[in-house]
Amino acid sequence: MSRTKKITVWVGGVLLVVVLVAWAFIHNIAVKGLPDYNGELKLTGLENAVTVYRDAHAIPHIYAQNENDLYRAVGYTMAQDRLWQMDLMRRATQGRLSEIFGIDLWKTDLQMRSLRITDKSAMVWDSTSADLKTAAQAFAEGVNTYIDSHLRKLPIEFTLLGYEPEHWEPQHSFNLIGYMAWDLTLPWSTEVVLAKLTEKLGAEMVQELVPNIPDYESVVYDGFHLDLSKTNIQAALWEATQPLYDLGLEVFQGSNNWAVAGQKSVTGQPILANDMHLGLFAPGIWYQMHVSIPGKLNVTGLALAGAPFIIAGHNDAIAWGMTNVMVDDMDFYEEKINPDNPNQYEFNGKWVDMEVRDEVISGSKGEKRTETLRFTHRGPIISAFKGIPNRAVSMRWIGNEYSNEVRSVYLLNRARNWDDFTNAARTFISVSQNLVYADVEGNIGLYCSAGIPIRKGDGLGIKPGWTSEYDWQRMVPFEQQPHVYNPPEGFVSSANNKSAANDYPYYISHWFDLPHRIDRIREMLRDKEKLSIEDFKEMHADNHSKLVEEYRPGVIAALTALKDLNSTEEAALANLDSWNGNMDADAAAPAIWEQWYLELMKNIFHDEMGDSLYKEFINQRLSPKYGIDHIWKMGNSIWCDDVNTPAVIEDLTTNIQHAFRAAVVKLSGEMGANVDGWKWGDIHKLTLNHPVGSMKILDKIFNLNRGPYRVGGSYHTVGPYSYNFNRPYDVTDGASHRHIFSTANWDDSQTIIPTGESGIPASPYYCDQTQNYVNNVYHNDFVTRDLVEKNAKFTLNLQP
Repeated sequence: MSRTKKITVWVGGVLLVVVLVAWAFIHNIAVKGLPDYNGELKLTGLENAVTVYRDAHAIPHIYAQNENDLYRAVGYTMAQDRLWQMDLMRRATQGRLSEIFGIDLWKTDLQMRSLRITDKSAMVWDSTSADLKTAAQAFAEGVNTYIDSHLRKLPIEFTLLGYEPEHWEPQHSFNLIGYMAWDLTLPWSTEVVLAKLTEKLGAEMVQELVPNIPDYESVVYDGFHLDLSKTNIQAALWEATQPLYDLGLEVFQGSNNWAVAGQKSVTGQPILANDMHLGLFAPGIWYQMHVSIPGKLNVTGLALAGAPFIIAGHNDAIAWGMTNVMVDDMDFYEEKINPDNPNQYEFNGKWVDMEVRDEVISGSKGEKRTETLRFTHRGPIISAFKGIPNRAVSMRWIGNEYSNEVRSVYLLNRARNWDDFTNAARTFISVSQNLVYADVEGNIGLYCSAGIPIRKGDGLGIKPGWTSEYDWQRMVPFEQQPHVYNPPEGFVSSANNKSAANDYPYYISHWFDLPHRIDRIREMLRDKEKLSIEDFKEMHADNHSKLVEEYRPGVIAALTALKDLNSTEEAALANLDSWNGNMDADAAAPAIWEQWYLELMKNIFHDEMGDSLYKEFINQRLSPKYGIDHIWKMGNSIWCDDVNTPAVIEDLTTNIQHAFRAAVVKLSGEMGANVDGWKWGDIHKLTLNHPVGSMKILDKIFNLNRGPYRVGGSYHTVGPYSYNFNRPYDVTDGASHRHIFSTANWDDSQTIIPTGESGIPASPYYCDQTQNYVNNVYHNDFVTRDLVEKNAKFTLNLQP
């Protein structure tokens, strides 16, 4: 062999060794956190043996003989799959993200600390029953047993970010109340943009963007009427709104739930469906789990990573699910600050001391930053967070009020009937939900379990903070909140729409979702005399748009009036004209429609708002939708005129036509001039992003993100795949699960989630349900032990 060949072989061998060593190193980092689902191990603190069966999707079915053992095993099992996600959510609630992601997140941490979530958890913990505390303590000890025994086998994120998890404390599970309450809060996202628009354009124009709720007839609790003749309520309903101000973060996007009674069911017994709409990412927010104490407890459904109880699901007697009420549960107040003492504010003619906290925020490299938070009796001064200069604006938020959602879900897990259900629901206050109900005795119902503040006026705008006149007086009593039980039509349903009829004496919100989803749900519920589980699956996947149904005749009329369409425009119009209104992934019309709608928004609003305000405005989805809907119903608006063409006064028809032409140009640039080749799913895609997957090199090496998947539907269909108007058409949120519960035979129940049971990217159960989710394919949710054992893929025996 020649010298050159020897060198080449030697270099090649060295490179191969380097590659193999690098691969082994990377592989070890990726897989070292994978748990063992089989075998036997001793779990400190157990009184009796516990068995954990896992099915083909690695969903745990945990059998114990007492509650202490059960929740200790739940903690250990959940930590096997979701330890880093649990830690991430804990850090978010504590305002400690900078410690792992870097000091650049100090503003986020400071804002989260201003919410005082940990203070709320301590308050709730002090008033919690002994049984619940014992369960939470056992859960924490189970988590900590896993942490202590796996410090050398932690999930990949701990290695990549260079830290180890701290021990879990029982109150950390209670912190998740604050996390969910914040994610579901509405005004924080909406009114600040309206405030800026008011300053720029005046109240008259902005008023057209605020929903006139009495105009919308589809209500959740149709037929519910409340007689307050014996009470002393002085609430004014639908008062004129003040100029609107506020601030912005992320919004919970929506949900669907419904149930039919036996008279509407092919089984002769109730069937219940639920799909809560949240952000779609990996790992997903929900942890599927079935827990059982034979003869005492048998409950299955969804748990939140970090909490021991089933949040939505069923036991042997009842099933329940949730949708957001969309309550206006946050108010803002302009404070007068003492010019001689910045830590005092005026209240009812006196200077009152603020609570002042100096917060030290630590970075991942040891940096420290000290910031000051100030609180009035209502809550934090938040103006600095959202760029409101030279003013002190405080916030009162439902998340700081007393509630005990942990108690609620603990009792829901054990409820046997409607009375138990409503007793559990009464402490759902900070996390306001429409709770749907069905039971084995044939009953169905729906209850608005919410913290609805009683205050002067309707909560819109910034109120004077120097007087108690606009302070919250109290909450609407639980018994007076809208509810329905065994309605004569044989079904109940909700989809974040208007809660109650116009004669309901309390203000709930302006920011309900438009009625397109609820109208379609009720249309499908009425279409058949009796419905089955398969019918419910089709309803979950339904992508027929009532918005299209309502608007399309006007669109076609406006476009038909155009006489100079080019060939591509003619083909696009013909496509819309023959369309059935279904948002199918392989159809062209949905793409044309969605792009037309975006262009219509831009044509109507951008010229008055300008770039910056327009982006803020469309970033929160409710106001733009209500603005367009108001203009559509009115037939015209001052917004329709283009201020950049003073010689011409444009009307709604002109805007429809201009938007269509712009949409055709846009889609032609993306998908070519042949309209027959346009497919909605080619531009409308779902990618499940991991929290550290934005670093491309890490994603490529460790396969953190999954997708993209072509999808149909949209934010206005029952089967939702929603997107941010500023970043079309990447799907950001949708059904975070789909559940169908059969009270006739619980083992017939069906479920699916968008991701998988494991939060570890190297696990085969990380996103093993995703393709089925996209295809609307479900899996069984067995609760009978012989079926659980028969279908078990793994068995882990936990011994004392």
